[in-house]
Amino acid sequence: METILAKKLKKSADPTTVTLLKKRGSERTGRTKKELETYAHATLGTGNLKEAVKLPEGEDLFEWLASNTVDFYNAINMLYCTVSEVCTKASCPVMNAGPKYEYLWADGEKIKTPIRVSAPDYITYLMAWVEKQISDTTIFPHKWGAPFPSNFREIVRNIFKRMFRVYAHIYFAHFQVIVEQGEQAHLNTCFKHFIFFADEFQLIQERELAPMKELIERYRSE
Repeated sequence: METILAKKLKKSADPTTVTLLKKRGSERTGRTKKELETYAHATLGTGNLKEAVKLPEGEDLFEWLASNTVDFYNAINMLYCTVSEVCTKASCPVMNAGPKYEYLWADGEKIKTPIRVSAPDYITYLMAWVEKQISDTTIFPHKWGAPFPSNFREIVRNIFKRMFRVYAHIYFAHFQVIVEQGEQAHLNTCFKHFIFFADEFQLIQERELAPMKELIERYRSE
């Protein structure tokens, strides 16, 4: 039986994007890549998320960061699909996480000066921005063993910082919708996994996590 999430994805998700990301993951083939995925799925299956995020012994850090960045992007992209119908320019005229935190958009290329945009526009810009980087083989090599850029960790940090903002917006602006759909456990698990991974590799500064500090501290203390 399909969950509400699965039904919403069929209705709302962009199949081109989902297919592209799956294809991209398969392009980075090789025995070690398969082993990384097997390790991640196995540890996630145990329910021990703190263990699941750790770098497998003997594996390359950048390969682990790259593989998981794609997975976390897929997860937040799909989660946002569940609330995209109610996250409109009218309901969410600014991208925020409650009244104290507002996020302006800039990509450093087409939009160099930060601008105020609606939440759906911000998230559309963000998803396209992440997708562009994942598609760039000079940043995210698609072949196993190809070199990563020297600043790869900083690139990943910037991606994680911005993906966190989507989680924060969903929690503050649309959590009731998630509850009504019965998907709060799934959202909480995805967010906890995301935070544990970010913590493990120091990908998001504490000040960026401030909007969700109470929930994050609860997870960390478990």
